[in-house]
Amino acid sequence: MEYGQAMKKLILVFMGCSISVLSFSQAKPFYTQYILNNYILNPAVTGIENYTDVKISYRNQWTGINGAPITTYASVHGPIGKNDYKTSATSFEVPGKNPRGKSFMEEYTVSDPHHGVGFVALNDKAGYINRWSVYGSYAYHKPLTTKMTLSAGFSGGFSSVSLDRSKIDWGNLDPNDPAIGYANNEIKKIKPEMGAGLWLYGARYYVGLSALNIIPGKASFVKNDKYGTYFTPNYFLTAGYRFMINDDVSALPSMMVQFWKPQLYGIHANAKFQYRDNFWVGGSYRYSDLVAGYSAMAGINVSNTFNVSYAYENATTSRLRTYTKNTHEIVIGFILGNKFGDTCPRNVW
Repeated sequence: MEYGQAMKKLILVFMGCSISVLSFSQAKPFYTQYILNNYILNPAVTGIENYTDVKISYRNQWTGINGAPITTYASVHGPIGKNDYKTSATSFEVPGKNPRGKSFMEEYTVSDPHHGVGFVALNDKAGYINRWSVYGSYAYHKPLTTKMTLSAGFSGGFSSVSLDRSKIDWGNLDPNDPAIGYANNEIKKIKPEMGAGLWLYGARYYVGLSALNIIPGKASFVKNDKYGTYFTPNYFLTAGYRFMINDDVSALPSMMVQFWKPQLYGIHANAKFQYRDNFWVGGSYRYSDLVAGYSAMAGINVSNTFNVSYAYENATTSRLRTYTKNTHEIVIGFILGNKFGDTCPRNVW
């Protein structure tokens, strides 16, 4: 195996953001279009809508590398005890009104206290390393004023990390590596998965704080306690503010800061421009030691029950750009129980 190919494989294993084992800590995946589904990063968003929100996402990261990280997930969440049509700053059109006109902002009032429940199934794979997670979530939404609501939520489930030795091309390297064991049955571990978050929101804005992987621990691939993957808490701080450019077009600048030990972080900046509830375009930039890059995004609401969006990302990180090439991400959304019966779905950030 040539040196360049070996370097690609080493980069994939030790620097892949989707299953980050750099510094032996487990990081949550990066998402270009996190703004379309903040629920995936903060359980306090559970049940924020008037309907059951279903999202399916596929992310093919660093297509220039053979066996590059691929992240897929399916999420679903909805409200319990929310009996009105009131919405948040992300919400879709109310029939007969301009969905993003000034009247929406001026007439907005919060919903009564209500609950939310949800579920996520996520698979994160890079080469011969695979991680899956399944967990449920719960949140309670409590009005603080007539214009502001605070929700608190938590999630709980399980994560599994496994390594398939049969897919490793060792080349001239020594396959007897104690860090990953000597047989496949040594290298599959299941750990508890817990998260918690807060979400403050109104007609124009949101601010969120969450922590995932709350329970620290170690998934040793072998019995020797010297080696393994550490699960450390991942922290996310998010914020966004919507304002009107004119009666039909709105802009939503936002940002998200991700941090996990040891001293690793990513800063995401987004700008999303939306025409009514018909379609939107946007761009973002991520600053990070591992996976910095910029991206372009676009989406369309096909009907009152279906929407789709796509993002294209180009890596700029000096350590990786020679090999990584580009990243593609698609998010498909389904809306169940659209109470309004309108032609456009109601809640897209």
